[in-house]
Amino acid sequence: MQRTLELAANCWPTYIEVNNLVKLDRIEHSVTIPEGVTANISEDGVVTITGPKGSLTRTFQNDAVNLLEDGNGLIVRVDLPRRKQRALAGTWNAHLNNMVKGVTDGFTYNLKAFYSHFPMTMAAKGDTFTVNNYFGERVPRTAKILDNVDVKVSNKTEITVTGIDKEAVGQTAANIERCTTVKNRDRRVFQDGIYLLNKE
Repeated sequence: MQRTLELAANCWPTYIEVNNLVKLDRIEHSVTIPEGVTANISEDGVVTITGPKGSLTRTFQNDAVNLLEDGNGLIVRVDLPRRKQRALAGTWNAHLNNMVKGVTDGFTYNLKAFYSHFPMTMAAKGDTFTVNNYFGERVPRTAKILDNVDVKVSNKTEITVTGIDKEAVGQTAANIERCTTVKNRDRRVFQDGIYLLNKE
């Protein structure tokens, strides 16, 4: 037993030295807050970012990940991070940057309707997007429009989804695209539907 402890004692400094070379002591992500945009962090981890296009609020709470104010920006910091904590810090950084972009420039998703025989008609009213005459169906298909998202139909086939919350805009675009999913047909032949063209 004594011999084992002596060997372990001799190996311990080497173990620490090797880990100091390969393990990061700290990870920091900087989020720049541009002019005209303000960011506030409450004691319970609620972040509010306000800009020209509106205001967004999100909760960031984790014992291992710290969110700090630093001059004209925010810092996401993790000391002695493990794999999941590194991933979480990157996720927080992405969410914060999306919030800043949303209140300054906003997000736009462009979709387009394609049909070969039965012309579709589309309309957005309130929180519902309606597609009529899809493959000649008598019952209209509907998709949910999330809060604070604007949907417009132009030139009969072009759909524009805009908003300041990237997740809400993206989910609304996905709802619209999914409402024209073809079932029990060969997609190589029956290609009518609404498809995402690009994101801005």
